[in-house]
Amino acid sequence: MSKIHVTTSVNGEEVEYLCEAQQTMLDVLRDELGLTGTKEGCSTGDCGACSVIVDGDVVCSCLMLGAEAEGRNVETIEGLAAPDHLHPVQKQFLEHAALQCGFCTPGFLVAAKALLDRNQNPTETEIRYWLAGNLCRCTGYDKIVRAVQDAAAEMRGA
Repeated sequence: MSKIHVTTSVNGEEVEYLCEAQQTMLDVLRDELGLTGTKEGCSTGDCGACSVIVDGDVVCSCLMLGAEAEGRNVETIEGLAAPDHLHPVQKQFLEHAALQCGFCTPGFLVAAKALLDRNQNPTETEIRYWLAGNLCRCTGYDKIVRAVQDAAAEMRGA
């Protein structure tokens, strides 16, 4: 079986890789590109642990084929922070202790960033709706929602 050559942008850097036709974006990120921050939870798109941003939209990377990334812009958890400081949503997750085991955290952070890229003043309902595709078994969701609210305020300069 021949591999597919893909050229894309991952976290702002142009990358090339070879993948099998049936290989998921999750597998490409982890196995081909060594970006292991994106987690495999359910492999059915139900938990959000594998969330990445593709051309501005949140995508379950377990449901996207690696070949579909051709010419697109993919953002993962590894691309969230700048080298010298955390993204506001990361900072607020720490401040609010909005994580426990941490397995779901990369997916929540990526999804929250995508929301705040679109709307820097979301209501609590909008935050809960936006994050509804991400599941956590450890925390109540309140700390996560508060962290996103405070990250939004920080990004607005409030």
